[in-house]
Amino acid sequence: MREPTTVTVVLCTKNEAGGIRQILRSVKPYADEILVVDGHSTDGTASLAREAGVKVLEDNGRGKGAAVKLGLSEARGEVVVLMDADGSHDPAAIPTLVAPIVMDEADLVVASRHRGGSDEWRGDLDNYLRSIGGGIITLAINYRWNVRITDALNGFRAIKRSVAAQLNLTANDFDIEQQMVTRCLRKGFRVSEVASHESRRQWGVSKLPTYRKAYLFLGRLALDLIGL
Repeated sequence: MREPTTVTVVLCTKNEAGGIRQILRSVKPYADEILVVDGHSTDGTASLAREAGVKVLEDNGRGKGAAVKLGLSEARGEVVVLMDADGSHDPAAIPTLVAPIVMDEADLVVASRHRGGSDEWRGDLDNYLRSIGGGIITLAINYRWNVRITDALNGFRAIKRSVAAQLNLTANDFDIEQQMVTRCLRKGFRVSEVASHESRRQWGVSKLPTYRKAYLFLGRLALDLIGL
């Protein structure tokens, strides 16, 4: 029989003290290792995580992508699960995310809000702009690599650590998820999705300004399509 697959959960945090204890308690049953990569929080997030017995790494201040890359490089599990620390992702879905990798059916598995639903869709302008932008990016990826992904930008995902090490990720900001998908496809790795419901942020404030960061995703898309 195959040895059980080890799982590292990486949580990138910045001022998530309102719920970090709760998230860590919820994640522990599904993880062999938990890493918190903290973005210089000023509300005690890192201290609370350390008190919970979790290893805390301090990022270099360059953005979420840099934090994700640090977490991937320090993880020891065979599979690395990336998730937000704001209560929007359900830790109970981790086994579902990891299963296709364990069964050797995928190398990267993304949790799809389009398949599982999202409480974040509130019908306002900000939501519609995000939806349209994400849809354009996902559509371009689908036609470029002949796949049928529905949610390329969702940060809740699982990836083989050995695969992540081969991607040479360069994105330092919120475009890291997009680059991870396109680098996997370009290198011939298998990308799949599972349905996962997204809840509304339970505490803290969003770190992603829709309008100011739009250039990141569109610029990344152009680079991905031409193979840079």
